[in-house]
Formats: sequence, C-alpha cells, structure tokens
Amino acid sequence: MVSLEEMKNYLRVDHEDDDALISHLIAASEKQCKDILRTEEDAELENAENGKIAVMYAAAYLYEHREEADHHALNLTLRALLFGSRKEGF
Repeated sequence: MVSLEEMKNYLRVDHEDDDALISHLIAASEKQCKDILRTEEDAELENAENGKIAVMYAAAYLYEHREEADHHALNLTLRALLFGSRKEGF
C-alpha cells in the first residue's frame, strides 16, 4: 500500500540507514489501521477513504516519536481518520 520510497519521501529521509526500520513501521502501521477498521483484508484498507494517509501518518508518528510515542493519542487520531470506513464489528 505504501512503498518504502514513498514513505522515505514523506519523512524526508534520504539515507538508507533506517530502511529496515521504516519498512517494519509501515507493516505495523498497516496492521494497526486494519485493526481499527476491524478487518484483516488489505483491499479494505486500500479502499478506505483515508487508508493510505492513516498508514503514512502512523508510520511517520512512530518513526518520529520512537522514544516517547503516545499510542493512545495515535489510536484516537487513526480512529478519526478511518471512522467513516470502520466496520461495526469483526
């Protein structure tokens, strides 16, 4: 859904030192967004109105706040971004 190069551009990272970390953060962000959407399907996240933005926001937040991330605040923001596409239940 979000490529490494696309994420590095968003983060303004121009070196390769953090490529593995950023790739893992993208994967974790996709999983977190799918959990908030209450789905296991990649296609549903890709088709969600703000799906890509939510993944990029989450990955950027986790990258920038590695030491002191507020996961509750992050989840509230992701819920607000994805609320219109969120299922009522699994």
